[in-house]
Amino acid sequence: MSNNLSTGTLSEPRVATPTVNTATAFAILFTVVGLGVGVYAMIAGHHHVYACTREVPWGILISTYAFFAITSTGLCLLAAIGHLFGGTPLMHLGNRAVYLSIATILAAFSVIGLELESPWRMLIYNVISPNLTSNIWWMGTLYGMAVGAMFIEFFAIVTRQWNLALAVGIMGALAEVGANTNLGAVFATLSARPFWYGAQLPVFFLCSSFASGAAAIILFTHLAYKMRGTDFDERTFRGLQSAGKVLALTLFLLVVATAWRFIVIFTGNNEMAMIAANHLLKGKMATNFWLFEVAIGMVFPLLLLIGTQMKNVPAMSIAGAMTLVGGFIQRYDLVVAGQQVPVYYGWDDLPSYLGYIPSIGELLVVMGGIGVCLTLFLIGERVFGKVFKPAEHH
Repeated sequence: MSNNLSTGTLSEPRVATPTVNTATAFAILFTVVGLGVGVYAMIAGHHHVYACTREVPWGILISTYAFFAITSTGLCLLAAIGHLFGGTPLMHLGNRAVYLSIATILAAFSVIGLELESPWRMLIYNVISPNLTSNIWWMGTLYGMAVGAMFIEFFAIVTRQWNLALAVGIMGALAEVGANTNLGAVFATLSARPFWYGAQLPVFFLCSSFASGAAAIILFTHLAYKMRGTDFDERTFRGLQSAGKVLALTLFLLVVATAWRFIVIFTGNNEMAMIAANHLLKGKMATNFWLFEVAIGMVFPLLLLIGTQMKNVPAMSIAGAMTLVGGFIQRYDLVVAGQQVPVYYGWDDLPSYLGYIPSIGELLVVMGGIGVCLTLFLIGERVFGKVFKPAEHH
């Protein structure tokens, strides 16, 4: 551990410009208002504030949790790859990726904690009454282990204990992979929901995590340098190019996986799955799917990355932002479309379509989760700015 560790060796006062301070204040305001609404929902009753029902129990808060959790996994894996294989340019983005992985998983926990009616019961019974056959139990346990490992890893990075950071970082990455694939399995093992059921989603979620993680590290690194008003050094630029290549590759794989998912659904002759798929392809959610999920989330950023050959950082940053927007909508589409065909479909005199529109309360809680992520990012750049400089170690 370094004996010269101090605020001066970690922080970057020049980041605290009036513009950044104003942005931080707004991010904190979003956090307080959004999470405050979630606390109010726990007191007044979720059924008064949220639009979820017994028939459609999972809404935008579940999809938002999945979005942040999947992004955290991607950031953690990219950091582990950069630190483990020190010769790769990704190592120069590793420290910031670890911190952002913590920020995004805390945003995920904030949203899911306010979505659950009694989150404290989860914490208690997760320990005293574990269910080893439950994907949700494994997901929560492994994400808990992962966030603990990431906190230790970041502490080790700050205190320059590189061997400890590497060892704990690998453990955290493995826990994240397990948690991420179990999150996919929460959907994939529900045979009553044919749109979700199957072996693809756990792997699809893992591929999505690399895309979201690469997009996030590109976007937030670009914002960090804009906040400082400095140009990119050569090592950071090469790191961003590597992240751009990861993003381009995973976007291509996601396009292929998405196409094959719908091909399998329509050749599988399961009526409920086909109806749910049609809701996305030509139904009420078609704009979400074709414009945001496919065009903005996959095709446009892929073409932008290929067209610029990963040589233009602002273009890569725009591609990253589009990928994150598309990824957010993709999680929402997946969660909602899978529930729009009721499990009692085909019975006479019962609804054959279940609609869902997020309530204002739910949207404010989503805003609170985004606020948590942005607040931690902005404060982190101020407090740990020098830790994020291109690494000379590993």
